[in-house]
Amino acid sequence: MRGLIFDPFSGISGDMTIAALLDLGLPLEWLRSFVGGLNLGPIEVDSERVDRRGIACTRLLLNLPDEHAHRHLSHIVRIIEGTQVDAEVRDRAIEAFTLLAEAEAEVHGTTREKVHFHEVGALDAIVDVLGAIAGCKELGFTEFYTRPTALGRGWAMMEHGSFPVPPPAVLKILRGMPVSDPEFDGECTTPTGATLLKVLTGGKAPPQTYTPGATGFGAGTRDPKDRPNCLRLIAIEPVAEERELIVLQADVDDLSPEYVPPLVAAVLDAGALDCTTTPVLMKKGRPGLRIEALVEPARMEAVSAALFRGSTSIGLRYWPVARQALERRVETVRWRGQEVRVKRSFLPGGGERAKPEFEDVARAASSLGLTPQEVLRALAAEGIAARE
Repeated sequence: MRGLIFDPFSGISGDMTIAALLDLGLPLEWLRSFVGGLNLGPIEVDSERVDRRGIACTRLLLNLPDEHAHRHLSHIVRIIEGTQVDAEVRDRAIEAFTLLAEAEAEVHGTTREKVHFHEVGALDAIVDVLGAIAGCKELGFTEFYTRPTALGRGWAMMEHGSFPVPPPAVLKILRGMPVSDPEFDGECTTPTGATLLKVLTGGKAPPQTYTPGATGFGAGTRDPKDRPNCLRLIAIEPVAEERELIVLQADVDDLSPEYVPPLVAAVLDAGALDCTTTPVLMKKGRPGLRIEALVEPARMEAVSAALFRGSTSIGLRYWPVARQALERRVETVRWRGQEVRVKRSFLPGGGERAKPEFEDVARAASSLGLTPQEVLRALAAEGIAARE
């Protein structure tokens, strides 16, 4: 099970996420050991089975020491860096709290360094973020997707008084993300839940076709009468993905070669999935260059603009194509003290390929006094660079 769909039909919070992971199969003893290893004080971790409008769910129970700390982002970053968690978990957790700080700062008209964390800076929020990210990694999930998250309506009491639901910071965190607005009373999606959704999924929609595996339901604290207050997580098996894309194509015969690399970089930065160039013979026997980009329909306008700005072209062609792509993931491995990203692609019927990122191979080679070819051969010999 490498894919995980978040289905926040009734919203999402940090504790609901961990509870759903427990319901999905994350061992409670593993979670207790993980939280105990964070060195955040005497924190008791437990769970219970509850009913939410006819759905059997798991609810997370945390017993934390009393505290009245109003932390800044720098304080939380130091706490996370002092936990000795896996580098990937650490970096994602810091990314999450940085996103939270930027949203809160925008709401309050200050900077992310000066903003005070209140509820989201408490120990339970830190445990929720670290535990949810580490729990996903422990269960082996590497690809994350989300359905629209419910926002809720009404008012909620916070540190500064009554705030409209959804809280202002939640909407800022969820910019560019799919949401739903059912007439649910009360706060459905918390800042911590919204942040986990943004950092893990980036708003990526589930594939149109997938094979569902296990499901997990994580209960919220409240039990309203109008809905099951729980988060559903769906584990899915990877399948070959077929998508409708667009090819953009332009031919030029008056673009100096030194301007081609920045053009390709600009097209990719604008959102193209791929960009290639091919020598062509144009009218009047002039040697020219064909620039071709593969884009999602939603990014066509931005990529077209980048192509026009960065080249001498005054026109382009485009047409729809279908693309089938293997399920893949990128993982970071530690090799001789160096971090190397490896892209793994899963083949139909079983088996996989593994290819290290060239930039990481070159950096490792420079640090170790080797050539990139020597590093690649060593990675292959250890089963890291290639595996069928």
